[in-house]
Order: sequence, then structure tokens, then C-alpha cells
Amino acid sequence: MNALVHAHSGLRYVVLALLIAAVGTAYSKWQQNDPNDSKIYTYALISCHIQLLLGIVLYVMSPKVEFSLLGDKFYRFFTIEHSLMMLAAIVLITVGRVRSRKVPVDSRHRTILFFYAMGLILILVSIPWPFRNLGAGWF
Repeated sequence: MNALVHAHSGLRYVVLALLIAAVGTAYSKWQQNDPNDSKIYTYALISCHIQLLLGIVLYVMSPKVEFSLLGDKFYRFFTIEHSLMMLAAIVLITVGRVRSRKVPVDSRHRTILFFYAMGLILILVSIPWPFRNLGAGWF
């Protein structure tokens, strides 16, 4: 259990780095009207899905998920807020990648930019950063 928590916490930095790189690449390619796709989009998507799988396993096993204690901000955050916002973020990222393949080439990178940036913002808001006093550390 402890190894899964550390893997999930550590992988967040990989996910964030790949999403930031994907958003930056999408903006750059959109401004340059570059028709070529980038593998960074797929790497970011895959890392998000791996993080989601780890999160689902932790959701089922974690003592931080407790539906009977939703009045407490700590349990409410991990049981409802964190889970739903992360799921919404990954859905946005996945939809963005799928839609980018179906839109004309000239708007592919703009589509990625919009959906990945929205997903990134949701992820940043719903991470239990240490300064939020939710009992989570940097790793």
C-alpha cells in the first residue's frame, strides 16, 4: 500500500512535466502552423492513464476514502473532490487527444492546447499539495 502511495505521488511530477511539455509544444506548433503531430501528446496521455489506474487502486484500498465521514474536509477531499476532478481532467485530456485526430490539421494543435491546458488546470487544483493541509507531502 505504501509503495502505491509513493508511486502515485511521485508519478504526479512526471504527469505534470509531460502535460506542461505537451501544452508548450501544442502552443508552439499552433503558432508555427506545423502540420506534424508530436509524440509528447501521446506520452502525456499514457502517463495520465497510468496515474488514473494507480489512483483507482488506491481509491479502493485507501483509509483516506471514507464515505461516512464526508463532513470532514480531509475525507471529503480524498473521497469526492480529488477523485472526481482528476477523473474529469483525464477525460478532458483523452477527449482532446481523440478530437485532435478528427479535426483538420490546421486546428489539431489548438485542440490539444485547449483540452490539455484545461486538464492541467484541473489537475493542479485537485492535487493535495502540502500547503493545503490535507496530510499529503511532496512525495
